[in-house]
Amino acid sequence: MRAVSIIAVLLLLAANAFALLLATNAFALPPLANVFVLPPEVSAYQPYVLGAALALGLVVLVTILARRAPRAETGRAAAEAARPIPAPPPGNQAEAEIVSFLATLQAKGRLIDFLMDDINAYGDAQVGAAARVVHAGCKAVLDEHFRIHPVREGAEGSRVEVPADYPADEYRLLGKVSGQAPFSGVLVHHGWKTDSVKLPTILRGSADRLPAIAPAEVELK
Repeated sequence: MRAVSIIAVLLLLAANAFALLLATNAFALPPLANVFVLPPEVSAYQPYVLGAALALGLVVLVTILARRAPRAETGRAAAEAARPIPAPPPGNQAEAEIVSFLATLQAKGRLIDFLMDDINAYGDAQVGAAARVVHAGCKAVLDEHFRIHPVREGAEGSRVEVPADYPADEYRLLGKVSGQAPFSGVLVHHGWKTDSVKLPTILRGSADRLPAIAPAEVELK
């Protein structure tokens, strides 16, 4: 509707401007146009009337152009402007903390070196000696950050009873399982669990890469 009003006013302005040019003899009239020339007593005021109409049309056009957009469009524009710009998803913080824990196992127990090496090239004595170093270092890390103890106390090979309300993640039933709990059986492995975790919180420095487990060591000479 606003566009139609602007077009109509522009057409009226063009018509008034053309009539004003004719009235002021800005250019010669063609022969047939002399039929529409007004009498002298009327045509004397014609330029003033046409000029006033032209000025009024300009005022109407400016008013239409300056009029504010419809409420719906204004509200939509405000909503778009107020909508927050979505932030890029942060890097997974848990992944960085896992890498940090691996780095601790590497630093104190050389675990990554031991696991990533091809031990088939070494003799049993060499592997055994390396395993002692890895065992001592990694056990120190576990003792520092976890409080680990057996799920089920008792010697392996002894008979134990699994209660009716046993946690599914703390027991794995082997052999032929039938009937309803409680169950009676032989303890094959006592399991492990922890009730305390003291891992440090790691702030991920970059969203597009994880921290290194162990830096490359370069000796300068």
